[in-house]
Amino acid sequence: MINHRLDEHPNFWITYLEEDKLKAELQNWSRQDLISWLKWNDPNGVYDDEASLREFNNILEKEEAITIMLRQILEG
Repeated sequence: MINHRLDEHPNFWITYLEEDKLKAELQNWSRQDLISWLKWNDPNGVYDDEASLREFNNILEKEEAITIMLRQILEG
């Protein structure tokens, strides 16, 4: 069981996982869930399909989203 402060946003719980558990957990997330978390964590980032297509002419794939999310959490 993960314990966290009640006043924290629910998206924080993932940051409490150990690296191996974090990697396993993220594999179970949908691409859209990953993008939602990234947008929450970095509101100035370019993650959703529309913005990504405009900016980079492609969309953020699931594996790349996991890589970015791991970096943001682990290097945090």
